[in-house]
Amino acid sequence: MARMTSSPRPLLNRRLAEFGTTIFAEMSALALRTGAINLGQGFPDTDGPEEVREAAVRALRDGRGNQYPPGPGVPELRTAVAAHQLRQYGLSYDPDTEVLVTAGATEAIAASLLALLEPGDEVIAFEPYYDSYAASIAMAGGTRVPVTLRPDGDCFRLDLDELRAAVTDRTRLLLINTPHNPTGTVLTRAELAAVAELAVERDLLVVTDEVYEHLVFDGAEHVPLASFPGMRERTVTISSSGKTFSFTGWKVGWITAAPPLVTAVRSAKQYLTYVSAGPFQYAVAEALALPESYFTGLREDLRAKRDVLADGLAQAGFRVFRPAGTYFVTTDIRPLGETDGFAFCRALPERAGVVAIPNAVFYDHREAGAPFVRFAFCKRTEVLQEAAKRLSAL
Repeated sequence: MARMTSSPRPLLNRRLAEFGTTIFAEMSALALRTGAINLGQGFPDTDGPEEVREAAVRALRDGRGNQYPPGPGVPELRTAVAAHQLRQYGLSYDPDTEVLVTAGATEAIAASLLALLEPGDEVIAFEPYYDSYAASIAMAGGTRVPVTLRPDGDCFRLDLDELRAAVTDRTRLLLINTPHNPTGTVLTRAELAAVAELAVERDLLVVTDEVYEHLVFDGAEHVPLASFPGMRERTVTISSSGKTFSFTGWKVGWITAAPPLVTAVRSAKQYLTYVSAGPFQYAVAEALALPESYFTGLREDLRAKRDVLADGLAQAGFRVFRPAGTYFVTTDIRPLGETDGFAFCRALPERAGVVAIPNAVFYDHREAGAPFVRFAFCKRTEVLQEAAKRLSAL
């Protein structure tokens, strides 16, 4: 048997030393072990539209995508992405030079940051942030600079003055997420206009994660940052099929951007997965062409589920920040006499038979996120009702 090296140097690259097993893996394993309802990881418990699933089966049977698809993505999907951006937002993109298909939004984020950053570049990201942001910045050798979204009434808000103050001569890129996971905040037109003005003024690149673009409620509006003056040529817009069509396992994402940005990101992406999800790309192309009634129905279904869970959480004693977007509810556990989200979430399966995620894992400033806990509501209504019933025991 080969002997492991005796060198004192750690095996793991020092840039990744702070990242262990993700909290999602830990909490999902806890759900399996205890039989608790898993409202931690954000994946639906039902599949998306049957016609989209059948489109994937048809592609498999027809031999479309069973071998390596084109590096930038199959032409049908790139065309469908461009058509979607034009139809939804009035943004015109050339499917041949301004669209790149990726292995989900996670790869799109990683490839964008690996491509666009040099060691020492600063990246401003809203805190709390999706955990892959921090890891991708670290792998690229960048330095993350968090700007904290803070509670303001029944939602979380961006402090534009704090954002502006965070920009230095070393800032290379803004990493924006709206609708925002985990807080459910949707940046307003005025806020986005201020972000755009700052990016133009300081000549910053922007990577914007818009995977929850269709999951907005109560009159909230998703507006792509690329649609603001001076932003198209400096913005990499990321989205995916997983959240919109409830096929998270297919891992089909994409970026839209000006040709030089797409070329740069493709240069990194080709050495990550190269290509992926061939038959599913054809199915997602058909999904993007679904009538507007599909997207409206999706929003209404999730809004109703949000209210089931949010109302149940409020009745159980949590302070609830009812989200304007995404399919997550952030709560404050202090009204329950708790202050440590990690301890609370690790005990919750035994106490109430429900799994949640401590928001502190999404913060550099752990103390700022300590009392906040996230629940996912992309589940069947009866599951959410049962979870609310169990949580009422708190």
